[in-house]
Amino acid sequence: MPISVRPVAGIDYPSNYGEFLAWFPDDEACLDYLDWLRWPDGFCCPFCAGSHAWRLSDRRWWCEDCRRRVSATSGTIFHGTRTPLTVWFTAAWQMTSSKGGISAAELRRQMEFGSYQTVWAMLHRFRACMVMPGRELLSGTVEMDETEVGGAHAGAGGRGSLGKTLVAVAVEQHHPKGLGRCRLGVIPDASSKSLLAFAKATIKPGSDLITDGWSAYQSVASSGGYEHLPISLRGTSSIAHVALPGVHRIASLLKRWLMGTHQGAVEGDHLQAYLDEFTFCFNRRNAKSRQLLFYRLLQQAVQVVPITYRSLVVKPVPKRKPPTPPNGSRHQFKPASLAVVRDRQPWRSPH
Repeated sequence: MPISVRPVAGIDYPSNYGEFLAWFPDDEACLDYLDWLRWPDGFCCPFCAGSHAWRLSDRRWWCEDCRRRVSATSGTIFHGTRTPLTVWFTAAWQMTSSKGGISAAELRRQMEFGSYQTVWAMLHRFRACMVMPGRELLSGTVEMDETEVGGAHAGAGGRGSLGKTLVAVAVEQHHPKGLGRCRLGVIPDASSKSLLAFAKATIKPGSDLITDGWSAYQSVASSGGYEHLPISLRGTSSIAHVALPGVHRIASLLKRWLMGTHQGAVEGDHLQAYLDEFTFCFNRRNAKSRQLLFYRLLQQAVQVVPITYRSLVVKPVPKRKPPTPPNGSRHQFKPASLAVVRDRQPWRSPH
């Protein structure tokens, strides 16, 4: 059955946690769902683009054209994973089902992972799927400003605070339901060059650009082809969040989310990934069903090429030989599949 243009809860994706557990009791069900998401109109070989194939007993496809065995996970972020798909699906559900999302430390605690790195990398792979190439640019009337995030030291106020990361913020204004879509991006400084690069990547030329009186925005507007509507606050009693309510609301929600869900423990080197997650959820805040985000995340996950752990780690630490446990085994604990075979009534089994 092809995927609906407008996905329906209870048909295209689970409408609640009970349905989620019923739909995906084991890895086979998860693999079939990824297969359906990846090839809604029928199998298409990622190697030769052939459409003639047979389904094998292990749920993989046998391509008649290139004679390869192809899984729905091959060439995606799930490629070669040794973590059960039920665990991946649970992580995706926890990440999208609540407005606050979930941190790697909390997911590790809930799922009883032995390795924090495994959980962290899993969530970062999902974050990498939240920004698709060629996404539609912001348009209409757009507010743009910068904000500082993080920092071990308080530093001086204003642009370029000591120990903080500068983040550019853009959001559509005058939307029928309040604010429209937003975009967030880490920038090295508040120069016209850095701001122009962000604006070109996020805002459609010809849009009305509302900014404060920072001189760099004049160059951004003229070079980017925007209609500049500056609001100068110098020498006035106006407050920044009143003159530019949209970007300041976004910045406030972002900082509250980082401090609440992640306890502020977000390194500047990886901040962009968290900005992408915030943007993904904020732009879908008006979805009729919160569970639709789970569907969209997995739909985009099967379209993204494999992501290695080394590419996620900005400053990889050389591997050290782990100490030998008392029992002599060097095997790390790996999360078991959620499809655990148990007694029908384990609470009545003799202890």
